[in-house]
Amino acid sequence: MPVPPQLRALTRPLLGPAADHPPLLGTASRWWVRLLPYGVAVVLIAALLPTTTLLLAHDYRLNSGIAGALATAQTVPLVLAVSRPRHAWALIGSAHVLTALAVLTGPHTDSPWPWTPPGVVGYTFLMAALALRENRQTLVAVWLATGAAGFGIDAIVPGRVGTVMSVTAFTLSGAVLLLVAALRERAEAQRRLTEQEHISEAERARRTLLEERTRIARELHDVVAHHMSVITVQADSAPYRIDGLSEAAREEFAAIGTAARESLSEMRRLLGVLRSEDAQGERAPQPGLDRLPQLVEAVGRAGVPAELTVSDTVRALGPLPQAVDLSAYRIVQEALANVVRHAPGARTWVSATTSRSTEGAVELRITVVNSAPPKSTAGRRAAPVEPPGAGSGQGLVGMRERLRLLSGRLDAGPLPDGGFRIATAIPLDAPPDRPIAADREQEPAP
Repeated sequence: MPVPPQLRALTRPLLGPAADHPPLLGTASRWWVRLLPYGVAVVLIAALLPTTTLLLAHDYRLNSGIAGALATAQTVPLVLAVSRPRHAWALIGSAHVLTALAVLTGPHTDSPWPWTPPGVVGYTFLMAALALRENRQTLVAVWLATGAAGFGIDAIVPGRVGTVMSVTAFTLSGAVLLLVAALRERAEAQRRLTEQEHISEAERARRTLLEERTRIARELHDVVAHHMSVITVQADSAPYRIDGLSEAAREEFAAIGTAARESLSEMRRLLGVLRSEDAQGERAPQPGLDRLPQLVEAVGRAGVPAELTVSDTVRALGPLPQAVDLSAYRIVQEALANVVRHAPGARTWVSATTSRSTEGAVELRITVVNSAPPKSTAGRRAAPVEPPGAGSGQGLVGMRERLRLLSGRLDAGPLPDGGFRIATAIPLDAPPDRPIAADREQEPAP
């Protein structure tokens, strides 16, 4: 006779292949935590096995050998529940049914039936192990099978009173399944939420990094485009500025101008990809260290007293490479903007010096140090313009990207007095005929 679809759907979670679960707490880092579920199972077996054996032999008047075998079948598979809860349930559930049938065929007693009190205790812990590992369908099927077994055996023996124990086992197992499964799903939801937050944070950091790289690429485009334009103009005007050029030289200058114009066209196409639709091209020259006094003055008008120190060795360098000059200005600009946003009113010191690295190379050092925000007459510090975490987070990211492009270094972090320090080092290539002096190791301090 074919099995009804409703019954097949109900029994599929129980009769289907069991999932391969890792042991409970099997992923814990400490060995004693991994062994803890087995220790709990052994303690339960040690407590329930002799109790169940004595109860079946004396109160239920079963043969001692049969009582021992049934008690073993009810308790020992609890060890298996640590890693294979469905297999353990099949063994323990079958043992309870066999125990009920053995008691039914034995002498009549008034002891609780068809569930024994120790059996209900062990079965409750088994339900907790199941709820920690199996899905909802399996748990519902186990709960219904538990009720069907208890109430079914009650029904075939009308003269014996077993409804109380059947209701107790059915209700207690359902409550444990519901409670443990709810706690498990809540913990799983929190874990997934934490993972999603980590993923979102990583995506935000990646997006910030890409946006900052794009902004740096746009600025460097203007620097490189200026040099390419100069090359084009010089190559095109060379035949008119220099007398007596041979035809080969004229063709060489023409080829240089053509190559420079093609490079400019390719750069403009690339910039069209990098630049957003609402972004406009730069029209003014890119700033450099010579604009630092105006920048410090503007910050002072915003309520942040700042002092600028540019060493004589930096002034003696003359014009810096435009990428270095622009990056140094942007780093100071972003550092001062952070002081205005997060430490309003704090005294700030900006310095531009030179030093030598451990390899002996000369470096341009840009240092920005600010003190803690001043306290008011009431003893409170001024509230930051932006609360912590409210910014875009692009400040330090942009500094690191610029310095990575120039093979430089960044050291940033809070100071013990509540201030903040940003120190950068950018390698400089000195022309062979002009050595670069280095300042003594010094930087501003509050």
